[in-house]
Amino acid sequence: MVREHSPQTQPNPAQNFPPLQSGDRLTLPEFERRYAAAPHIKKAELIEGVVYVASPLRHEQHGKPHSRVMTWLGVYQAMTTGVDLSVEPTVRIDLDNEPQPDAVLFIEASMGGQTRLSGDGYIEGAPELIVEIAASSAAIDTGSKKQVYRRNGVLEYVIWQSYENQLEWFWLTDGEYQLLPSDPDGIIRSRVFPGLWLAVEALLNNQMARVLEVLQVGLQSSEHEAFVKRLGKGK
Repeated sequence: MVREHSPQTQPNPAQNFPPLQSGDRLTLPEFERRYAAAPHIKKAELIEGVVYVASPLRHEQHGKPHSRVMTWLGVYQAMTTGVDLSVEPTVRIDLDNEPQPDAVLFIEASMGGQTRLSGDGYIEGAPELIVEIAASSAAIDTGSKKQVYRRNGVLEYVIWQSYENQLEWFWLTDGEYQLLPSDPDGIIRSRVFPGLWLAVEALLNNQMARVLEVLQVGLQSSEHEAFVKRLGKGK
């Protein structure tokens, strides 16, 4: 990922900011200033006011799973007008939290979605669906970050724990995350994005042809057709 500085957070060479380090407790504006002044850091997040700087990402534990997720979500987004997709975007979710999720799928603001784009191009608010590849950051993704997403109304949260090679898909209901069950064929169906179907074991075992085959069935369903029509009326 190539990180770009926003106009509001361009580093000033005349200023000397303290280095951005994991464990720092910062306000969101100070976090953004220090992050902008450290272009060598490719990924850093503010979670509950605490800074987390990502370790280098390994291919097998992060890059490879991440590419599979983006392939799956990218096909869905391409076939669903009114839905947008972003890879590792900075998300200003509240005053103490600015995560950089591995993938976010969200309904466009003009279609009635929960997020908006700021004047400097960042996502603000809670995306409808977030996916995290939890390798070295498993404790954060399954702990404090999960609570931040729940509290702010992220409607669905997918965690792929790559070392264990297991996937959990949570759905927000009555203010709490509940696991979405798979059907007898091992397929999980999104409650928020009709037609977003996932053959879980196929994804975990890199059988992407099967993943996309199941997704195509979801995209051809009457539920997905109705969803696209409903979004079109929200313009």
